[in-house]
Amino acid sequence: MTDSFAPCRAKMEADGVAESAISAFESTFNLLVSGESGMIPESTITPVPELVHADSIDLAPDTSLLDKTVVLKLNGGLGTGMGLDKAKSLLKVKGDDTFLDLTAKQVLKMRESFGCHVKFMLMNSFSTSEDTLAFFQEKYPGLAAEEGLEMLQNKVPKLDATTFEPAVDPNNAANEWCPPGHGDLYAALVGSGRLDALLADGVKYMFVSNSDNLGATLDLKILAHFATSDASFMMECCQRTENDKKGGHLAIRNSDKHLILRESAMCADEDEADFQDITKHQFFNTNNLWIRLDKLKEIIDKNGGFIPLPMIKNKKTVDPKDDSSQAVVQLETAMGAAIECFDGASAIVVPRTRFAPVKKCNDLLLLRSDAYVITPEYTAVLNPECNGVAPIMSIDSKKYKLVDALEAATEGGIPSLVNCKKLTIKGLVRMSKKTSFVGDVSITNMSDEAKFVPIGEIKDKELDLTSAIGLGPLKPTVVKSAPIDGQKPGTSGLRKKTKVFMEENYLNNFVQSTFDAVKATGTDVSEGSLVIGGDGRYFNDEAIQTIIKMGIANGVKRFWIGKDGLLSTPAVSAVIRERGPVWQKAFGAFILTASHNPGGPEEDFGIKYNCENGGPAPEKLTDEIHKNTTTMKGYKICQDFPAIDITTVGSTTVAGADGSTEVTVEVIDSTEAHVKLLKSIFDFPSIKALLDRPDFTMVYDTMYGVNGLYSKAIFIDELGQPESTCMNATPKDDFNGGHADPNLTYAKELVAIMGLDKKGNKIDVDGPIPSFGAAADGDGDRNMILGTQFFVTPSDSLAIIAAYADSIPYFKAQGGLNGVARSMPTSGAVDLVAKDLNFDLFETPTGWKYFGNLMDSKALYGGKDYTPFICGEESFGTGSDHVREKDGIWAVLAWLQILASVNTDPSQPLVTVEDIVRKHWAKYGRNYYCRWDFEGMDKAGATAMMDKMRADTASNTGRVMGKYTIATADDFTYVDPVDGSVAKKQGIRFLMADGSRVVFRLSGTAGSGATVRMYIEQYESDPTKLDMDVAAALEDLVKIALELCKIGEYCGTETPTVIT
Repeated sequence: MTDSFAPCRAKMEADGVAESAISAFESTFNLLVSGESGMIPESTITPVPELVHADSIDLAPDTSLLDKTVVLKLNGGLGTGMGLDKAKSLLKVKGDDTFLDLTAKQVLKMRESFGCHVKFMLMNSFSTSEDTLAFFQEKYPGLAAEEGLEMLQNKVPKLDATTFEPAVDPNNAANEWCPPGHGDLYAALVGSGRLDALLADGVKYMFVSNSDNLGATLDLKILAHFATSDASFMMECCQRTENDKKGGHLAIRNSDKHLILRESAMCADEDEADFQDITKHQFFNTNNLWIRLDKLKEIIDKNGGFIPLPMIKNKKTVDPKDDSSQAVVQLETAMGAAIECFDGASAIVVPRTRFAPVKKCNDLLLLRSDAYVITPEYTAVLNPECNGVAPIMSIDSKKYKLVDALEAATEGGIPSLVNCKKLTIKGLVRMSKKTSFVGDVSITNMSDEAKFVPIGEIKDKELDLTSAIGLGPLKPTVVKSAPIDGQKPGTSGLRKKTKVFMEENYLNNFVQSTFDAVKATGTDVSEGSLVIGGDGRYFNDEAIQTIIKMGIANGVKRFWIGKDGLLSTPAVSAVIRERGPVWQKAFGAFILTASHNPGGPEEDFGIKYNCENGGPAPEKLTDEIHKNTTTMKGYKICQDFPAIDITTVGSTTVAGADGSTEVTVEVIDSTEAHVKLLKSIFDFPSIKALLDRPDFTMVYDTMYGVNGLYSKAIFIDELGQPESTCMNATPKDDFNGGHADPNLTYAKELVAIMGLDKKGNKIDVDGPIPSFGAAADGDGDRNMILGTQFFVTPSDSLAIIAAYADSIPYFKAQGGLNGVARSMPTSGAVDLVAKDLNFDLFETPTGWKYFGNLMDSKALYGGKDYTPFICGEESFGTGSDHVREKDGIWAVLAWLQILASVNTDPSQPLVTVEDIVRKHWAKYGRNYYCRWDFEGMDKAGATAMMDKMRADTASNTGRVMGKYTIATADDFTYVDPVDGSVAKKQGIRFLMADGSRVVFRLSGTAGSGATVRMYIEQYESDPTKLDMDVAAALEDLVKIALELCKIGEYCGTETPTVIT
């Protein structure tokens, strides 16, 4: 066992912990190694005599004191004791309002009422900071922007219980740290500089309370009393009752007559009776404190930069979720214990209304019920109808230790408690807002299934629900499972080999992790609908049945399933955004797709979650999903729920055996919502006129993917074209053995029909060549555009659609485009259009979610409105703000609309795809561009290659290679202009002095192996050089790119799988 603090100091300094926190922890550490027990014998203290009661204060409120006062909320707790892993203060406590909502509203209301700027601060921990700041930025941006809103709580090392050296967790270094308790308030004030800053601003008084205590508001009478009493420190206390006897109490230390706190851990066994004697030790600390900041500064300076607080020693394990992990000691201090350090400290007795913390589900259920109401000042107070006495809550502490269990029990709403005296619950129950508890009610259920409490008034009864009928087919069960490695979603969800998804618990684990993450965001899955559909690849139907059964077990009441399990990715977004009625609106969707990856039992399967805006889950949510997959212990499923016939449009409603609830699964027409939306965007009659021209023909190859349904619905059913227009339009679970990726290599049948080879070169063709060709991938979100013997690059396609946007009614009717965006690897062709036409332009990482943020800037974030909006990726993805996914058939219709707009006179020669592109080049210049894909590379080698280039960015900057000079070499980092999030390591860029680019990315969307993508771009404005062969134009840059990456050395090849 060591008595040296040096290892702790070294660890803390290496992690950047403030010196004030290190000094405070050293003081506590020295108490530990000295053998200090922390005990306070009864013989050394005297009970506190009668204190001033807040109700007796006869002072007029002095609003001038508010300018000298700061309100600080302690917000470092995760609520792990209640099963939470985010800031406890983000838990909903009243309707949709969280603790932080009510706190923020209290501050804003006070500022409004008294016409002064009451200062407000939070002390967050390293565990709560990110969630809390994101909450304020989204809901209270004014408060979020205020200087000094957050003060970060320090962190201290957990100590090996045997050696007292810093503990080590080889699996998760974050577990090696813990918060030092709220006694860290003082060290944090010093280390952050906030104490000096507040004093410099003339702030004299600080009111501190816990964020989960909604009764702790800035009371003007108590503030006036504190100010006039000239006390250096004042603690709000409450009178102890039988329910409080095991908690700490206030006392007077005999040696110096200072007020002190004695906690239960500081009481020896022989003093237990005195400790629990509420007639002797009458007062307990509410943790509502009033502090004179100038006096605090004096004490801290006197002690060399910290306050020496009593030690609290907690025995834990290094991994709090693994009882078998290393035993550790966590040292903490309590901020209230500082009362013994202040000369002239005092205490005041306050009513229980100022002490309403939520420590257990008992408290949370009571606060959420009608027994509490919210005042116009946003304070939670006991309902007057309770006559000053809160109901006594005694719900099963084992069954309802965790918030999730309470949420499940109150899924049907919160019962009325306003007329209840005492509620006792033993066992699992399900309650309803239609139930009223009156008087003394006791409910027992000894069975292992949660039973439904009858609706209506239940007065002075003892109910035994053990033998009551249960849910029958809607009964959820928990199946034990364990984490499975490799379930981190990429930019487009989770993709693996189909056989991996078919392994025991693989799909189930990911789906459960997703439901848990979605519900943790505050989404009520029992309201609205869950959409499920996919591209029809192998395992699709079986996966849908599993997700339905798991959805029901997790609280979903309504499902919308695409007929035959089929929904394209953009159609899912359209269904979420457009399908009604409002009370059934979708809250999210599972999309079963691996996009352009091959399908079949030996190929790939995938799953992704889309949110209520219709877009892919943001990184914050996918990170939470992944974290859940690494800690999961089981999943919920209704194993007895019948299989749903998804081959026929219609609804199936299944009721619980006890009649308490029901679930509706509606099989919907796969194309209806999407086609309806597209008809509102484009001028179908003008497109039909183009298609009906005798000199115009087209073919759309959907490559046996899901877009075959949509191509038929639009081109045959709506536009009256022959069936031959739609090629390979019957979806197959293996895409007919092909690779449903719309590029020159894999769409070879279409490419040949259009008179091209896989490099885009012209070939001889027997018979006429269609005027227009297009292809789609497996899930219908990508597109390739072709003219007669002419390939349109995705980058040029995006630029041309942007340039001709006014030909599309959707954009023209809204006054034209406002914004355009491209992924970083996409060529800069659209940049030239944006500059010319004065559009807002964005360069984002690869991933449609970044475009979605820009589209929702105003609607969801209250920022600038960039819509109408067009965006695209070089990987054949193009779309607009009509949905929150790329949309292959939208791009096809956009091109047809452009063609229709330049071919209004059928007597004139047809203006072709090639004509439009060449006219565009003549105006804006040409971005020669290609992408080399190296598929199935060894992941370790590919990663090492990327790491080497990343490490060499500084040395490569300024390097001359042939005729090119590398002006900048970097690793692309994106700061989202909408939500401020930062995306790092998004691609290695070599930006040449002449505007040319070489970019490397490691793709995360492949089902197996790694895909290295190499992007080459050179801009040419010389009119005489606009018709060069792409390979020839880029030959020198390709050689330089291969030299820069050394892929032959790292991956064993310089030959790409695909060149686009």
